[in-house]
Amino acid sequence: MKFNTKTIHGGQKHDPAYGAVMPPIYQTSTYAQTTPGGHKGFEYSRTHNPTRKALEDSFASIENGKFGLAFGSGLAAIDAVIKLLKPGDEVVSTNDLYGGTYRLFTKIFEDFGIKFHFIGMENADKVEDYVNENTKLIWVETPTNPMMNIIDIKAIAAISKKHNILLAVDNTFATPYLQRPLDLGADIVMHSATKYLGGHSDVVMGALIVKDSTLAERLYFIQNASGAVCGPQDSFLVLRGIKTLHIRMQRHCENGEAIAKYLKNHPKIEKVYWPGFEDHPNHEIAKAQMDGFGGMISFVTKGSDYDSAIKIVENLKFFTLAESLGGVESLAGHPASMTHASIPKEEREKTGVVDSLIRLSVGIEDINDLIADLEQAIG
Repeated sequence: MKFNTKTIHGGQKHDPAYGAVMPPIYQTSTYAQTTPGGHKGFEYSRTHNPTRKALEDSFASIENGKFGLAFGSGLAAIDAVIKLLKPGDEVVSTNDLYGGTYRLFTKIFEDFGIKFHFIGMENADKVEDYVNENTKLIWVETPTNPMMNIIDIKAIAAISKKHNILLAVDNTFATPYLQRPLDLGADIVMHSATKYLGGHSDVVMGALIVKDSTLAERLYFIQNASGAVCGPQDSFLVLRGIKTLHIRMQRHCENGEAIAKYLKNHPKIEKVYWPGFEDHPNHEIAKAQMDGFGGMISFVTKGSDYDSAIKIVENLKFFTLAESLGGVESLAGHPASMTHASIPKEEREKTGVVDSLIRLSVGIEDINDLIADLEQAIG
């Protein structure tokens, strides 16, 4: 089954009760049993829910996995992955990553005795320098948030397998439309399904996808035992969003490329971060492991500072100043004061997240309107 078909039919069955084409919203907490333990596959909705199960099967299908898990948020999904570890274990992580992930790692799990190494992974060979007998997980974002750095998943996977270490990849920015980390050797794929998978800025959710049954069982246990699951209404919304993922991502990519090129040629723009440019670091790796370059762009204007960056994002009309990304509408953000504010300034700036950096999530509106909006805001 090809990807565009998987988004609609992957892992799906018509509802057995009445043949509903879309899985119904099973708004129930519990299920009738004919005898203790005698049920139709569902007993309590924290453990299983038919609507959530349909979504989880869709997650698995589009990422070429075997098992999908849906959580109440992307951070809840990441939380479940780290709960695979124990005190004394170590994690090698991308140094340019979502601020909420950094906060979870450093403010929550470091207190439980887990050690994190935040490093640049653009050169995969450097990762092995941080691997030791205590290393149990490598955590990768690619493209990274917000600097759009590209990490060679296949090369990192070779290191993880050599040392018997789990490799988890946050695939939120690329989505399986562009990149399928499990096919490249990753053990776990994570999504903030709030973003492109949902696609309409109306739900908060996280996802994990794996191939290995033993790993899946461990994660299902954590999901049920910790209880950070999503509800049936949210499951329905994201399942509906996935059905248009392929056509939305096509337009995100088209608009993203047009805006990246516009910004690069603008006389007031100092630097544009978008992996589709030939001079972007690891552009050739992006070409090899991705089917396109996405709709996420970051940029800095010439001679800009905090105040000038704030003025630009406040003057935008079609680009809404807001947290998040991946919706049909275009969003603009100021990472240093918004998505990455939880990372200390000194650490942010080491990776390029300076006060003048602006991040765009390019939506699917008319490209001429979006470019005109940037033109009037930048001046």
